[in-house]
Amino acid sequence: MIYTVTFNPSLDYIVNAEHFTLGKVNRTTSELMLPGGKGINVSIVLNNLGIESEILGFTAGFVGSEIKRLIKETGCRESLIDIEGISRINVKLKSDEESELNGMGPVIDTRSINRLYEKLDTLKQGDILVLAGSIPSSMPETIYSDIMKRLENKGIKIVVDATKDLLMNVMPIHPFLVKPNNHELGEIFNVILEDKDDVVYYAKKLQDAGARNVIVSMAGEGAVMVTEHGDIYKSDAPKGKVVNSVGAGDSMVAGFIYGFVTTDDYKQAFKYGISTGSASAFSKNLATKEEVETIYKTLVF
Repeated sequence: MIYTVTFNPSLDYIVNAEHFTLGKVNRTTSELMLPGGKGINVSIVLNNLGIESEILGFTAGFVGSEIKRLIKETGCRESLIDIEGISRINVKLKSDEESELNGMGPVIDTRSINRLYEKLDTLKQGDILVLAGSIPSSMPETIYSDIMKRLENKGIKIVVDATKDLLMNVMPIHPFLVKPNNHELGEIFNVILEDKDDVVYYAKKLQDAGARNVIVSMAGEGAVMVTEHGDIYKSDAPKGKVVNSVGAGDSMVAGFIYGFVTTDDYKQAFKYGISTGSASAFSKNLATKEEVETIYKTLVF
């Protein structure tokens, strides 16, 4: 079974407004509300690809209830824990320029974290756990590594999609897969990465730190993967018009997991990761299986 954890889910309110002007009354031309959060996106894309998963995390108040309702509409399973407060609303404004205003989210107390631990304790050998995204300021930067230490030696494959300390703290516990983008990878090592060879070099440094497999997404430049077996894969970005980059990285994670569980082959999993990330970027919504397969057939490397 695959589980995804999103500590700070959101209700994403996506609006279009022609020529948005600060200090004036602006009216929207279109509106869309979606359940947001990296782990939630991973589960939705997995569901689109025909793979079942379960969404874990926390929601609060009337916004949390709406997040759950929207998740149910996608067909995904969720075991989100209700807590005090209000889940965050993230406003994404599309106009002449794109802007975002992200809410804070509720405080997650120790009792609620322990309830999540009780759920995680039921995971079994062979399960996959995805820890993705930021955490509320009320939580320690070690929360991902705390979870991994708790599940260590249970034979669970853990995927981590996070940045900076949140990512580096898990390295000594040997995550199955980490997926920074090239800018995040450069920030970790305080360098500017010029090309794929640079990315491979620093991806290997993440392996030296403890990661088993590393995928680095590079937006329009493609992606690279360094596997625990020493294989290096490089791919240019598939050709297409980027419509919406939100969720593309999460889709890459979902595509890799789909490819891995269906083929047990890292190269094929990497190809599905690229195909799925691109399919979401080329669409207004998250990737469908048909869109993914269409791109997958064009990839050669």
